[in-house]
Amino acid sequence: MVQRKRVSALRIAVCLVGIGLGGVAGSLVGAQQAQSPSPLVDKFVLKDTVQPVTEGELTQALARANRDGAQALLVEMDTPGGLVESMRAMVAAMMASKVPVIVFVGPSGARAGSAGFFLLEASDVAAMAPGTEAGAAHVVFMGGKPDDTEAQKVENDAEAFLRSYVTRRNRNAEAATAALQTSHSYTAEEALNQHLIDLIANNDAELLTALDGRVITRLDGSKLTLHVANARIEVIRPSLRDELLGWLVDPNIALLLLVGGALLIYLEFNSPGTIVPGALGTLMVLLAIFALNLLPIRFTAVLLLVAALILLLLEAKFGAHGVLAVAGIICLTFGMLTLVAAPVPEMRITPWVAFAVSAGFGGITVFLVRLAVRARSRKALLGADAMVGCRAVAMEPLTPEGHVLVEGEIWRAVAPEPVAKGASLRVVSHEENLLRVTSDATVTPPNAVA
Repeated sequence: MVQRKRVSALRIAVCLVGIGLGGVAGSLVGAQQAQSPSPLVDKFVLKDTVQPVTEGELTQALARANRDGAQALLVEMDTPGGLVESMRAMVAAMMASKVPVIVFVGPSGARAGSAGFFLLEASDVAAMAPGTEAGAAHVVFMGGKPDDTEAQKVENDAEAFLRSYVTRRNRNAEAATAALQTSHSYTAEEALNQHLIDLIANNDAELLTALDGRVITRLDGSKLTLHVANARIEVIRPSLRDELLGWLVDPNIALLLLVGGALLIYLEFNSPGTIVPGALGTLMVLLAIFALNLLPIRFTAVLLLVAALILLLLEAKFGAHGVLAVAGIICLTFGMLTLVAAPVPEMRITPWVAFAVSAGFGGITVFLVRLAVRARSRKALLGADAMVGCRAVAMEPLTPEGHVLVEGEIWRAVAPEPVAKGASLRVVSHEENLLRVTSDATVTPPNAVA
């Protein structure tokens, strides 16, 4: 009986110790989970056209996500499209990323048009917000419509490029190519039903919660489980350099810089030694050339701009009653409107900017060149030639020769009749350095210069 009591007491003690150790272990696990950091998801906002600047920004965002151990890179996209070359480079960078790329077309009202549709389908996870659209990915040719054979080659190449990764993402290749062939656009619900995207979400938090624990297939066939619930989202802000480039790549800004810089440089040539207009104008022109170099430029438009400048200069020199000036402004307008061969309207020069700049630049150019021509013709009147027609005052009696004061200068002069000291005279001609003068009250010289 005593032995049974000892055994029972021993069992009770062991149970109490076990319960205590279990509580301590549970507390340690809970504390460790509380101290473990939440998963990191980097976020890049693409709310612009697809061009070299956004290409560089996405490449930098992918490099950062791969470097800082993020679980995924979330690309929030709202783009009308852009350049094919930049789109291909961005798709290649997304495919080469070790970190999964989630492309989310949002918020509501956003779109993934043209080149943006290629980026959406290239992502590891494609998602859209309600009220968004994607598609209209037909190739737009820059610099004019090519012949049928060349157009067919370009379209077939783009279609093959799209199919090459859409099928490996287990998405609907037929619906995707329809967006390319017929410029078809899909709403978020239509894209989900056509298996072009993986899910619909209202915001980032809802999207990541729905993706947590989902197994995705990478482009190389490997499987990866996403752990993104309650993830800490870090937005990748563009650097000052990227913001400046994004501002410069606007063709309207580039055009204004080019025209303003050209006028400042002309002002420097017209008034040498001022330095500031010349330096500022040179900087503006260089920035404009750098920005236009990032955009597709039509060389026929450049020829129109050169022809317009020549016509404006001829108008200023010969004065063709405004005919050459009007022709020059028309050439200038058409050249500016067609300067950038962009596939989307957002990358082209706005018509009202082209009209305003053409009229303003044309009028200012004609006015300034005429002033320069007149100033150059007046510079030929030097020395005694410049004195003809000017008023003079007799410094002494002219009998008939003596000294006169003309424009603050003392000259030898001769009069046709004696002149008293202090008389008002006018210079009518000269022989070398001897001026011929007459009474200002009686004679107005025929070759006087105002």
